[in-house]
Amino acid sequence: MGMDLVERLLNGDRRALGKLMTLVDDGAPEGREAIIKLFPKTGSAHIVGITGAPGVGKSSLINAITTKLREKGKTVGIVAVDPTSPFSGGALLGDRIRMQDHFTDEGVFIRSLASRGSVGGLSKSVNNVIRLLDAFGRDLIIVETVGAGQAEVDIVKVAHTVIVILSPGYGDVIQMLKAGIIEIGDMFVINKSDLEGAHRAFEGLMSVLELSQQREGWKPPIIETIATAQKGITELVETIERHREYLEKTKLLNVRESKRVENELINLVNERVYEKIKEGSAGEGENLKTIVSKVVSKQLDPYSAAEKIISALG
Repeated sequence: MGMDLVERLLNGDRRALGKLMTLVDDGAPEGREAIIKLFPKTGSAHIVGITGAPGVGKSSLINAITTKLREKGKTVGIVAVDPTSPFSGGALLGDRIRMQDHFTDEGVFIRSLASRGSVGGLSKSVNNVIRLLDAFGRDLIIVETVGAGQAEVDIVKVAHTVIVILSPGYGDVIQMLKAGIIEIGDMFVINKSDLEGAHRAFEGLMSVLELSQQREGWKPPIIETIATAQKGITELVETIERHREYLEKTKLLNVRESKRVENELINLVNERVYEKIKEGSAGEGENLKTIVSKVVSKQLDPYSAAEKIISALG
């Protein structure tokens, strides 16, 4: 079954892509097999992360960027990482209420992923969903985070280019500084720039950026937009392209890709180790519960307990 879906995906079948995304998101073995087969076909898409507080107009900005990219003949994949619905465990916001303009466009594929409370807030399956879109031949993949806490900073682990969106009255620059968001932005967008306070936000951001460390020799520009009126979008898309060229020219694309893979491998190893510990014995025939109780009762210290578990993995 996996092979058939893989072939169909490579032949441009959108339904096969959707099915594989579901398998990958559910952690099904067929999803894993498909990723292994498709892996050599990945690596050409440009991954753009978009983050910012709720209310800054991320969806309308992504909508506008997508329209502009489509005019240029580029294909687009959009992955929206949503807060998890406490009832269904599915993505709360869903695809239906986003990007209506692009639903009938074959050159755009939109997928919502629940963050599933995964550590860091970014969905565990986001890397593989990106890979499926990459193998499917999308030129540019946009990953939108929910814009809450750790997920914002974690976007840097999956994207080549990170765009941070602010709007006047939202996302106070000082708050962003505290959260470490300033350091991750390759470019900053002040959306709804026709609103009062836009100039103040621009000035504030400008002074903070001048004080902060430049990331890898690239000076993050500030772009003012009004997404709903397509204002500033051409400049934004050109800046995304310029950043991609910069990453390629300076070989930083390889550096970012290496970091991305390293981070993913560590997560996969952690996951497998944890599964094995839960499944089997954690050393000398003892299970995890026994070892935990020994640490609780002070018969064993945490370091020796960890060593015991690791040596039992062989």
